[in-house]
Amino acid sequence: MALTVIKNNPLSKQASDFIEYRENQKHFRAKVKQFEQALKQECVDTKQENNLPSLQGYEEGFVKHDFADGQYIRTITMPEGLVISTKIHKQNHPFFVMKGECSVYSEIGMQKIKAPFHGITEAGTKRLLYIHEECVWITVHCTDKLTLAEVEEECIAKDFEEVGVIGVDTKQIDKLIEQVRNR
Repeated sequence: MALTVIKNNPLSKQASDFIEYRENQKHFRAKVKQFEQALKQECVDTKQENNLPSLQGYEEGFVKHDFADGQYIRTITMPEGLVISTKIHKQNHPFFVMKGECSVYSEIGMQKIKAPFHGITEAGTKRLLYIHEECVWITVHCTDKLTLAEVEEECIAKDFEEVGVIGVDTKQIDKLIEQVRNR
């Protein structure tokens, strides 16, 4: 098998960046899993199993649920010092930080957010949050569902395989191959 090295080629940089991103993605997901396991073990060791759902982001402080014409609006008030792991989102949706400050760790790195702030959560996103000062975080999801269980079934993934982002994106590799062939 012959190996062709293309120096100073933008395609080589794209391929390298793509591979690095996928490796970082795998590493982040593995670390989040380790974090969640450590959190669970700490709760068991300190006999705080009842607090685990809150620490895992399932009951992040005060949660208010609203429904309006095809939308589910979730307002979460998270206390200072809270460290949580979010759920995996199936759909792109907007979020708004109305109050407070937090550090957000995701596959793209760490971002410190201070209210007011808004952004888009992309499908397949999972985050770790550290709350520096009490935060009010609002998410808006497009759905016609009217119960929390139905909304969760439609909007939240149980694992990364469910949102189809676990494997390598072969379409990007195919695009790179096509670009190399058309040189």
